[in-house]
Amino acid sequence: MPIDVLMPALSPTMEEGTLAKWHVKPGDKVRSGDVIAEIETDKATMEVEAVDEGVVELVLVPEGTEGVKVNTPIARLSGEGEAASPAPALAAAPAKAEQPAPAKVEAPAPVAAPAAPVAKSGDRVFASPLARRIAAQKNLDLSTIQGSGPHGRIIKRDVDAAQPGAARPASAPAAKGAAPAPVSRPVQSLAQMGIPDGTYDLIPLDGMKKTVARRMSDSFRDVPHFPLTIDLEIDALLAGRTKINAMLEKRGVKVSVNDLVIKAAAIALKQVPEANASYSPEGIAMHHHADIAMAVAIEGGLITPIIRAAETKGLAQIALEAKDLAERARSRKLKPDEFQGGTFSISNLGMFGIKAFASIINEPQGCILSVGAGEQRPVVKNGQLAVATVMTVTLTCDHRVVDGAVGARWLQAFKTLIEDPITMIA
Repeated sequence: MPIDVLMPALSPTMEEGTLAKWHVKPGDKVRSGDVIAEIETDKATMEVEAVDEGVVELVLVPEGTEGVKVNTPIARLSGEGEAASPAPALAAAPAKAEQPAPAKVEAPAPVAAPAAPVAKSGDRVFASPLARRIAAQKNLDLSTIQGSGPHGRIIKRDVDAAQPGAARPASAPAAKGAAPAPVSRPVQSLAQMGIPDGTYDLIPLDGMKKTVARRMSDSFRDVPHFPLTIDLEIDALLAGRTKINAMLEKRGVKVSVNDLVIKAAAIALKQVPEANASYSPEGIAMHHHADIAMAVAIEGGLITPIIRAAETKGLAQIALEAKDLAERARSRKLKPDEFQGGTFSISNLGMFGIKAFASIINEPQGCILSVGAGEQRPVVKNGQLAVATVMTVTLTCDHRVVDGAVGARWLQAFKTLIEDPITMIA
């Protein structure tokens, strides 16, 4: 029987994407694991592998189609051993509907999801090649894992979430009806807010803008947060950076102030592990490593690639990884595991001359550090007026995880490392 290829959810926040490119055409035979398309999400462009085998019978969504909802059929395969039935080579792109006049918008009620099917037929377990490799490495029995992919296929996230020896969870019963629509304030048009039509140019929101807007609104509204601000003298840090770069010059590596901040933040998180935590309804997650997410501005938005286990890495390695991640972030070539997760974020606007600011928490992380510009300021030392290079940083904390005392202790540890950088290697 024909098998529908569905628009995959390539990240936890993805709701829709752009079908950028097809690598197959009607009549092509595909096997599980073959790259069949490229999808642009709100964060990156990623290749999509086939999870079923068969012959491409029909391409349902043309290249370049934007706003394709997750789980929408994008192609159709004839099953293994079946001949492809005659079908047009490409479905026509849907015509764009006229934009209705601005009006009050109410959120629709979410549709109840059907129970997840079991990824098993007879003695065969349906799983992606990557899921099978990970399961073998973790010594997991695939027959005990509930698949969440198309047609109940077991995919990477199912294996990642499984525990050795765990029994297959029971399928959730189908909901009897749709859940009630969430309560939200009415959305007003610009005209309703006093800005007349024709006095502005409207730039449509792309997937990244929509995702950032939703996640930051949710975080600012739902996370009880507070800021802690401290000034740091960084003359010793700047002098140390000059010596480090002189040593690394032959290797073609250049360490930035931000690289030093990443290293100091990671060490401080190990010294004050209570700050390296995340809130969840099940409890507080105390992370084993300091996975530092660094905010990178890209065209159309912001992304936070991650330096994993930064406390274990030297400055040269951090500098090389940070440069590589930032370059690939700007070209939207990051893999999902390179920007999803993280235990702590750093946002640095010092290069723009911003003196101080407070960032919005990047859930599920418990803290985010906002780094301002280093500038010469008057300071008092031993009762005498002097001049020092001072940098202001603000730690925004999720009060469910990090209270004021923990945040203050982390800032004190961070301050010591920044003002006396030799302690980073002690």
